[in-house]
Amino acid sequence: MTLSLSKAITRIALAAAMPILSLFLYGCASSTQITGSWKSPEALPQQYQRIVVAALTDNVLARQEVENDLQAQLRLRGIEASKSIDLFPPSAGAKTGPDVNLLLDRIKENGHDAILTAALVDEKTETRYVPGNVGYRPMTRFMWYGSFRGYYTYWYPTLYDPGYYTEDKVYYLETNLYDAQTDKLVWAAQSRSYSPGSLRRAAAKFAEITVQKMSEDNVISAQIRQ
Repeated sequence: MTLSLSKAITRIALAAAMPILSLFLYGCASSTQITGSWKSPEALPQQYQRIVVAALTDNVLARQEVENDLQAQLRLRGIEASKSIDLFPPSAGAKTGPDVNLLLDRIKENGHDAILTAALVDEKTETRYVPGNVGYRPMTRFMWYGSFRGYYTYWYPTLYDPGYYTEDKVYYLETNLYDAQTDKLVWAAQSRSYSPGSLRRAAAKFAEITVQKMSEDNVISAQIRQ
C-alpha cells in the first residue's frame, strides 16, 4: 500500500476530476465520520513535528478553509503546521498545480518532515422518502370528529400535505500522510460526510476528526495543549 507522493497526487487528481473538496463542503443535518484508517508498519510513533497540510482542490475558498482548520487542529497538539496555500499561492488561470518535485524541494528546504493531503475521492446521491403529516388517531379522543365542519376544517390541510422524496449527498474523502524525506505513505484514513450543511462547519469537523484519528493511531502526539 506504500505509494510515493507524486504517484498518489496523480492518481487522486485523475480519480477526482470534479472540483475536489468544493462539492463536499457545500451541501443540509450533517454528519462526518472516519470510516477506516491504515498505518505503515514502518512508521515510528509520534514522529512528525512539522507538517504541511495540502487540500487538493482548485477551489481557493475550500482550500483555505480545509487547510486553516487542519493547521489549527495540529497546532493544538503542539505540531508546527504550515499550509500549502502559503507555500504555493494559487495562480490565476493555472490549469495544473505546482510541479510536484518543486513542491517537495520547497517542503524539505523549510524543514518540514511530513505532508498531509486531503481529497474528495467519491460522491453519491441517496434518495429518501419523507412522510407527510398524516396519522390515525382514535375518534373518541378528539372533539373535531363530532361534526363535519370540525372534521373537515382540521383534516383538510393535513390530508393534502403528502410525503415527498428528497436527495442527500454523501461525500467520501481520503486523507494521506507522507514522509517528506522518503516520499512514502505512512498513514491514511477514509472519511464520509453526509449532507454537509456549510463550508465552515464541514471543514472544522473534518479537521477535528482527522487529527484526532492521527493521534489515536500514534503518528502524532496525543497531548492537546491548553
